[in-house]
Amino acid sequence: EKLNPAQERIAQGTGSQVFTRNNITYRDAFTKLESVNRGTNMIVAACSSLDYDVKDKLEDGTVASIRQKTVLKLLNTKANPFQSIQTFRTNIFTDFVLEGNIFMYWDGAHLYHLPAANMQIQTDEKTLVKGYLYNGTVAFKPEDVLHIQDLSSITIYRGSSRLEAANRSIKTLYSMQIFQDQFFENGATPGIVLETDNTLSQTAKTRLLTWWKQMYSPKNGARAPMIIDNGLHVKSIHEVSFKELDFDTSINTHDTKILKALGVPPILLDGGNNANISPNLRLFYLETIMPIVRKFVSAIERHFGYDVEAITSSVSALQPDLKDISSYHVSLVNGGIITPNEARAELRYEDLADLDKIRVPANIAGSAVNPDTGGAPKKE
Repeated sequence: EKLNPAQERIAQGTGSQVFTRNNITYRDAFTKLESVNRGTNMIVAACSSLDYDVKDKLEDGTVASIRQKTVLKLLNTKANPFQSIQTFRTNIFTDFVLEGNIFMYWDGAHLYHLPAANMQIQTDEKTLVKGYLYNGTVAFKPEDVLHIQDLSSITIYRGSSRLEAANRSIKTLYSMQIFQDQFFENGATPGIVLETDNTLSQTAKTRLLTWWKQMYSPKNGARAPMIIDNGLHVKSIHEVSFKELDFDTSINTHDTKILKALGVPPILLDGGNNANISPNLRLFYLETIMPIVRKFVSAIERHFGYDVEAITSSVSALQPDLKDISSYHVSLVNGGIITPNEARAELRYEDLADLDKIRVPANIAGSAVNPDTGGAPKKE
């Protein structure tokens, strides 16, 4: 058996174990930033809503013998005894967006989710992967783990989170939030200086500042009447409005960048009566959702060996495409190019009896089989 001669160098260059590469905690961003949360939710909800059709066996997969009905059950009804299928799908696709990887454990009967942030990949100098470790303690064999990864420019072993491209925007939004929180939490009044003609002792300064914060704190409404004596004067050095503190324009700009990095058209979050929503929703499915689903399908096909396809007939955004496909197959059948059963197989319907013959198209000049038959009567 021939192996990859460069695999030894690849494994040595990567290291014996490959850990998660997230330099910031994207799960915290998912919790605290609205755009990350909403964009991730849209992708995960769309991927989790698709069911799967399982057809004949294509090849011998990693699993030696498993029934078609069992694979259908694992994908659409119950992946394991402890989770609903929607919960299982939500967990794995959330990992794909936030971590760039999906890890699933096959115990011989069920599929279990392994959180990607805690998974380490053990490299092999001949066969790519030697094994997997969870938290450095629980070991898994390569044939027992289904690994699905997103794109990465660093390593062939792990995918990168799509939020890495928006790392700068995420950090900027964090800084804006921290500034706003501290400003209102501290009860600060920006741009105010107290001037006095007298020299105050340190004790007097401390008492004066304490009294000023108590009486003129925005947290208390900042409505208490003020009496300024002893030569004190209030001077404003600059003005900061609440509108400027809200950073609306900058926040919208960074939100748009984050959504683009995730693959979500920002117009889908604007709402309203917009004529561009429909084509952008279709683009969202074709360029973001379906490629993720195809990665999942590819891993399932390799592991179990069956022909698996996502059922998209219930997705309204893809209906125009399905209509074109239907018209295309009808024209092929009526044109005598393929049989009705061949068209049904491509559309993933069961074969029917007496539909294995080519339809011979008829025309007004006579039969297409014999042009001399039929047509207008011959002239005497």
